[in-house]
Amino acid sequence: MLQIFIPILLFTSQIASLALGKEPTQPLPKFQEAVSGYTYQFPRDDFSHDNFRIEWWYYTGNLESDKDRRFGYQLTFFRVGLEGYNPINNPSKWKVDHIYFAHMTVSDIQNKKFHFFERINRKGIKNAGAATDRFMIWNSDWNLSAEGNIQKIKALENDTGIELSLIPIKKRVFHGKNGISIKGSNKGNASHYFSYTRMKTEGSIFIKGEKFQVKGSSWMDREFSSNPLNPSLVGWDWFSIKLNNQTEIMLYQLRKKNGNTDPHSSGTFVSADQNYHHLTLNEFSISNKNSWTSEKTGATYPAVWEIDILESDIHLIITPDFSNQELYHLRSISGSYWEGSVSIKGSAGGKPVTGTGYVELVGYEKALKHELPD
Repeated sequence: MLQIFIPILLFTSQIASLALGKEPTQPLPKFQEAVSGYTYQFPRDDFSHDNFRIEWWYYTGNLESDKDRRFGYQLTFFRVGLEGYNPINNPSKWKVDHIYFAHMTVSDIQNKKFHFFERINRKGIKNAGAATDRFMIWNSDWNLSAEGNIQKIKALENDTGIELSLIPIKKRVFHGKNGISIKGSNKGNASHYFSYTRMKTEGSIFIKGEKFQVKGSSWMDREFSSNPLNPSLVGWDWFSIKLNNQTEIMLYQLRKKNGNTDPHSSGTFVSADQNYHHLTLNEFSISNKNSWTSEKTGATYPAVWEIDILESDIHLIITPDFSNQELYHLRSISGSYWEGSVSIKGSAGGKPVTGTGYVELVGYEKALKHELPD
């Protein structure tokens, strides 16, 4: 999951300057960078990392009711830090030291209806937060928590949303090399990034007050970083793939302003026996086979993909479950992106496979901005 929204950083940098009593043009406090040598510790790394500028807890899933009605969902909690290593001494409960965002979607595949919502809050009087000493993240009454190995997510808006319990089926996967996922050539162009690539999921989907008991599988991503992207990028395409042979694949291609794919694009292959390994750009290919243009934003997104992973003799066709799964004109990121449920068919090692997953497309409405504060 590559939800590294530069507009968030630009927006919050101005808030931070005001909160710190500085002119917006002055440097902001320093944050910890994602560099080699980081040692993961659990459950600590499930919690908030306040010395990093931005992090998120991200869930997507492909679910089905007992009447074979299919749904997709996304729920992402973001934290953006404003003070770094040197918090100001301000005892006020209205102190602005972090901004919290959340995005939630439900894809009603049968009816081809897409529902999306967002939340923007600061701590204030506990309006939102992410604990550093326990697994608890919330934005108003949307929340994420854990009881043992069971993770629980709940988000409802206008009688539409999710209430789900998730149990990891496989162990954590750590993406990249030496504990970091590299996104560029400059120091700090990286993130600490791990996932549960397959989680047993049960609970309820709500569509305008109608409740559906559902079950299926989910994918969880965790990333924390401070300055992960380089200025040559215009956006990215990200894929989470769950195949019925019990393998999973994560891929992302970083798109450059000149139309080329950045060489730091990469992925991870997870085998049925839970072993996994890093994939470099020369070990896979992604080809766009169709497109869809949004009536809301005018952005044209790729809509069908052909993916090949040479070493594993994998050939896949990725197709959106329906075209209009765009989150448009979001206040929290000053932009739009496509994040949708997809179906998969193809072959692996000469045998037919099918699957489900999610795709995220960023930077098609407008290019990313990179004027980050020092």
